[in-house]
Order: sequence, then C-alpha cells, then structure tokens
Amino acid sequence: MTKKLRYGILGTGMMGQEHLRNLRLIPEIEVVAFADTNESMALKAARLVPSATRVADLNALLKEGLDALVIATPNYQHADQLLALSREPHLPVLVEKPICTDIDQLTRLEEAMQDRAAPLWVGMEYRFMPAMQAFLGNAPRVGKKHILSIREHRYPFLKKVDDWNRFNRFSGGTFVEKCCHFFDLMRLILDQEPVRVYATGGQGSNHLDETYAAGKPDILDHGLVVIDFAKGARASLDLCMFAEGARFEQDVSLTGSEARLDVHIPGPHPKQSTALAELNVFPRQGDAETLTIDVPKEIQDAGAHQGATYYAHQAFLTMIKDGAPAEVGLRDGLMAVLMGMAAQASIASGEAIAVDAGALSLGR
Repeated sequence: MTKKLRYGILGTGMMGQEHLRNLRLIPEIEVVAFADTNESMALKAARLVPSATRVADLNALLKEGLDALVIATPNYQHADQLLALSREPHLPVLVEKPICTDIDQLTRLEEAMQDRAAPLWVGMEYRFMPAMQAFLGNAPRVGKKHILSIREHRYPFLKKVDDWNRFNRFSGGTFVEKCCHFFDLMRLILDQEPVRVYATGGQGSNHLDETYAAGKPDILDHGLVVIDFAKGARASLDLCMFAEGARFEQDVSLTGSEARLDVHIPGPHPKQSTALAELNVFPRQGDAETLTIDVPKEIQDAGAHQGATYYAHQAFLTMIKDGAPAEVGLRDGLMAVLMGMAAQASIASGEAIAVDAGALSLGR
C-alpha cells in the first residue's frame, strides 16, 4: 500500500475544520498533527482527526516529520507564520487567504519567500469550485474579453474565535478578507494586471449593535468596486453581505467580442442549498446553451464552498506528488491582497487608487 502523505494543520477554527473534513476524504493523506491555542476548537479538531497529535505551536508541528502544512489561523497571523516558514525551505505549505493584512508585509513576504525550494500555495478556493472550473474552461468562447462582472450577495460574517473578523486591523478589511477571492478570479479570467481601482462602500446593516473587548466592529458589509486593467479590460464587483435571501450567492458574467458567459453559484444558506450551479453561454450568433453543475453530496457537506476546498486539496496534492509549481502561488496571493487594499483605500479616500503590479516583481 502506498505510504500516505503526512499533513499538519496550524489553526483549527471554522476554516481549519473545513480543511480537516475535506482532507479526511482523500485516501492518500493522513493528518498527523495539529496546533491550536483555543481549547474548544482543538477539541472539535480532535474529534475530526482522533489519531492526530495535538502540539503546542508551529515549531512543534515542524518536528512531526510533515510532508505538507496547512495554515488556517486568523488573517493577521499569516504573515509572521510565513516569515518563520521561510527558514523551512523544503516543506510545501498551503496558507489560507489573505496572505497578509498590512501593506508593509507585501514586499517583506515577497523577499522572504521567493527563494523557497518548496511551493507556497495560497488558499484561493473559489478557483476550484466545479462551476467556476466550467466557467474558466468556456471563457475562450467569448472572444476578446472586455467586461467582467462579479456579484456576491450573501449572509453576514459568521462568528469566529475571539471575534477577529469583526475588525479591519485583524482581518485586513472586508475587501481584503472576503474579496481577495474575486480579485484573484479577475486576474485569472482576464489574464491582465490591474492599473486602477475605484470603490465605494459602507457598513449599512451588519454588526452595528455589537461591542467586543476590541471595540465596535468597523468592517464593511457592502460595496461596489470598478477596476481598469492594463490591456483595456474592465471588471466590477458588487458585494452585499445582508442578502442571504438571494437564490445564488455568486453571479459571474464575462462579455467579449463573440459571446457572453454567465455562471450562477449557490451558497450554503438554506434558501440556496438545494439549487444547482448554472452555466450559460450567450453567443452573439447562434443559440444559447445552459449547463447545470452538481457536486457530490459527501464533498459538498464537507464545506461551505461548493466543493472548492476538496478540489483545491486534490490539486495541491497533485502538485506535491508531481513536483509541479503551485497553481495559486505567492504572486497571486500578494496581488489579490494589493487589489483589496486599494479598494479599502479608495472607499476611505473617495478617490481612485493607482495600482502598480510591477512593484511586486515575483513571477514577472
């Protein structure tokens, strides 16, 4: 029997447990160790992987003879943990998005991580939703790409350990924490780099009456973003986090010289959970096409992202076994954060923000 790859996980809160549930579905993987400082989360993790050893911290995890490490700690901890791992150049790492929360960390991470022998994979799971994979596969049919629009209308932020996701200083802000997924998709779909970001947004409904030890929440719950790209394409994002009654959580539309391509993806909310993802092709000449995309129940039940976490782990595993580069690498993670920070800055200033993708030289 083939020897299983030994995985460790740092951080076993809500997203960490989603990773654990999905890793249990992959026979080639064994989670052998985990670390979490929160007793409640650690107990839940132990029930998911009873044979795994709970250790104290990252340093202890690195002594467990791991073949791969998954980082699912709160956002504000990612950069320091990655900087520590720059001294472990041979361990493949999957780190949850966003890769960092402070603009000064962008160049520090690029400089520290670019010479690692082992790959760094950033957890942009939305790329791996089966419906989004179908969308990406059909994108060439639109011809020259001109306009991309993404809408996410969903439920409010869920409660997380110590309420860190209620504050910009811990999360990076909504347009970093939540929307880096969409900025990553924009670059991937259009194959262009951003040059200008304009955004408007606010805190209209969510968390207004909440108070925590860290103060009153300041995260935004809605906004609109428009982005100009270097080769002339334009993209927009429409985010609303008090719209869980919508049939679909994400709607993505790409219009080009030959056709328009739409995908509609349900979320985990009970009003959406029975819907199937739907892909539509609307050529300028000829008949429209419609395809529905289902996800096996076992995979869908393992997470809240339409199977994306499972399929991302399958791709990460293939990368490890084949010695291939990461599909979602360091530059992708840094650029998605940079775009999110530009959106946050534009909302704060009321002005368009220029983005210099060349300032991040990695991979160019």
